Amino acid sequence: MRVFVYLPLVLPMLAAASARWLAGRLHPRVATWLLTATAVGLALASGFALTALAATAIGQIPPLAALGDWSAAELRRDDPASSTLALVACLSLVTSLTAAGRAAVRRARSLIDAARTARRLPTVGPIELVVVLDDPYPDAFALPGAPGRIVVSTGMIDALNARERDVLFAHEKAHLTCSHHLFIALAYLAAATNPLLRPVAVAVEYTTERWADECAANVVGDRHLVARTIAKAAQLSTRHQAPPGGPLARSSRWPAAKFRRTGPVPRRVAALLTPPPQCQRLLLSLSLAVLVLAALSSIEAARDLDALFDLASIATS
Repeated sequence: MRVFVYLPLVLPMLAAASARWLAGRLHPRVATWLLTATAVGLALASGFALTALAATAIGQIPPLAALGDWSAAELRRDDPASSTLALVACLSLVTSLTAAGRAAVRRARSLIDAARTARRLPTVGPIELVVVLDDPYPDAFALPGAPGRIVVSTGMIDALNARERDVLFAHEKAHLTCSHHLFIALAYLAAATNPLLRPVAVAVEYTTERWADECAANVVGDRHLVARTIAKAAQLSTRHQAPPGGPLARSSRWPAAKFRRTGPVPRRVAALLTPPPQCQRLLLSLSLAVLVLAALSSIEAARDLDALFDLASIATS
């Protein structure tokens, strides 16, 4: 327990440092699943590590020791964690559980409200999932529900041509069919539990957009068209009007490398101007190894904690 209990507290920093890098090198579908599983797995592992450290301090409370029939003095003597560290673990655990509960309630309410809104919205046009709002502001988004809806404003529809609208609908439909909102919800719930994992949650939000981009590219069969549409829609949303014939409107001519360290939309455009990401088995294996290490560390810490309390129980015999 002197070593293994601390590993799950360190591994989230490694995941946070590598999340954006992995998001740009793995296929977005694989990256979304992997990063979400990593966030949830490391949140659980770090939560268990805090619980184990806190348990050694709580177990030294005389009334609890008497109730559990173990020696508080023996537990104090063999405790690998200092009293200060155990107290910090207790406070961190309470804070973590409180934040996770609040985040879970907020996310649940948000999804319930979205589903209710989606049911009430009437669909129009040839695509049954689409809801058109009479609003000059250019906007479009997927509203999860049963079924979900693709909400698009007249301002966005009027600004895009027919092929660009196909890209838009394919992108938003992918968000619904692939349940991207659930991946994002789980990742941010994990980040609420352990703030060190927030970069991983941000990366999941990015990879779900990239996943929808790749789905749209498969539907329309033109990656450059998807890149141009994404760039155009982004400019429309920020400027409230169709962009002039500037660099973003001609994004297919831009070199991809110049976007890689910039914001999410240029990075998505850059990714679409290159071939689809291939399976990176080495990266995938290394990432899974981090999850396995966290799981094994938690198991070993649990065994050591059990042995610690067993010794304290023997001392009372």
